Order: sequence, then structure tokens, then C-alpha cells
Amino acid sequence: MATLGTPKSTIEIIQKYQFTFQKKFGQNFLIDSHVVQKIIRAAEITKEECVLEIGPGIGTMTQHLAEHARQVIAVEIDSSLIPILNETLAPYENVIVMNQDILKTDICALAQEYNGGKPVKVVANLPYYITTPIIMKLFESNVPLDNITVMVQKEVADRMQAGPGNKEYGALSLAVQYYAKPYIAANVPPNCFIPRPGVGSAVIRLTRHKNPPVQVDDPKFMFQLIRASFNQRRKTLQNGLNNSPDIPYSKETILAAIESIGLPAAVRGETLTLGQFAALADCLRHSELKELS
Repeated sequence: MATLGTPKSTIEIIQKYQFTFQKKFGQNFLIDSHVVQKIIRAAEITKEECVLEIGPGIGTMTQHLAEHARQVIAVEIDSSLIPILNETLAPYENVIVMNQDILKTDICALAQEYNGGKPVKVVANLPYYITTPIIMKLFESNVPLDNITVMVQKEVADRMQAGPGNKEYGALSLAVQYYAKPYIAANVPPNCFIPRPGVGSAVIRLTRHKNPPVQVDDPKFMFQLIRASFNQRRKTLQNGLNNSPDIPYSKETILAAIESIGLPAAVRGETLTLGQFAALADCLRHSELKELS
């Protein structure tokens, strides 16, 4: 089997199996081996490592991963791609292909079975519509992770690494940065894919923090605050939180908490750092405890 990663080899295998792209799976296959190499370099994959690939497609990146890693677990949701993967990956004994939905897969169990519970590296060319749910599942389910190196929509990559005051800054920026350090490794134009997407892409590496960069008593509540503050970006933080059904505090309590962490009453949520959201979450929780005591 020839190495994939060129328009010719990709078209040949698609035609051989009469494969039809499924819009519901957001499929765009990489046809540029230089980009594949950039992803592998960004993930810093070595021969000792176990890699989880999400959405291998026809196996373009999987082939290269198999040559660099000790073990590759490729999870593909589209059953019509399994016969193709069985052919394109036949020469590689260190690849396991699973026909599963990654959002329903027990990744911790895979890490235990194939990597002795040690941190795995995740590599993916993610469908744009499901990027955030997949990344948040990986972080929130306490999967042992070293890094996640993914191809995503350029706009999403920009949001992941944006800081306070930037128009791209939002709940996704804060969620990603709580769990990991983002680094955009490469920008990828639409002509590197079949079919050609309507937007540019980027390769972003998210290196998992050993410990979160901020300490907060209740991270789940902190993220409720963050989401509520960005749901109404144009409003002040005080009004945004007061209008949210998820924030069970009076306007007076919210204002007192904002001022107690040294912020002005008219501050907007988009200017707060992760540390300030953590401080605000703890302050509101402590005010609740005082009221109960």
C-alpha cells in the first residue's frame, strides 16, 4: 500500500472504495504530507509513546503516526471507512482501529489497557462542529494526557489562545487555558484538504498542565460564572451574572464580590483573567457560606 498524503493517492483510494463524504461527520481528508509531518513534530511523538488518533479518515496521518509511535489507537465513527483503514494500515502491526464514537468511548480504559495508565498523546484532524465537545471531554474526564495536537478551524485555534480584552477571548479560551497551555504550530490553507473546506485551519498543541494555573474551590461553579459572563458580552459583569439563571446570587451580593476582589462595578467579563474569575467564584461561594452560618 502506497503512503497516503497526496491528492493522487487519496483520490485513488476514495474511488476504489466508492467512498462518499458524509456531511454529518464533517469529513475533510488531508492531502499534504508536509502538514502531517508538522502535526507529528508539534506533538513531539517518540517511539516509546501511545497515541490516540481521533477520526483517522482513510489513514493518512495514521500511517505516519505508526512509524513514529510505539502504539496507535485510531477511533473512527464512520463504519464505511473501516474497510479502507484495514487496507491502508495493513502493514502496521502497532495500529488498532476501533469503529466507535469518541464521545462515547472510555478513553481512560484505553490508556490503561494500551499504555499502562501512563499519559497518552492525542492527535486529530477534528470535524469543526464537534471540536469543543471532544477537547472538553478529554480534559474533564481526567484522561491521562500529555498533549492534544489537533487540526481545527483557524478561528477556533485563535479563540483557544486568546487573552483578556481580545475580541476572540471567551469561555473556550478560559476553559482550554485552565487545563492546558495552547500553542499554534501551523496555519493550514483550505487547499490542503479534500473536499476543500470554506475556511482556513490551524494545528494547535494543547500541553496539559500538571496542576491548574489557578486554585479554585469549585471549578464547575467557576465555569458557570465564566459562561454567564460571556453569554451577554455587551453587558457589565454584574448584569450578565445577575441575568443568568445559573447564578443564584442577588445583584447586591454579586456587586460586593466584584468589588471585594478589587474590580470596578462597571467591569465587563471579557476583561477578567482566569485568576480573577477564580477569585470571584471563591468570593461568591464564601458569601453563600456566611449567609448559611
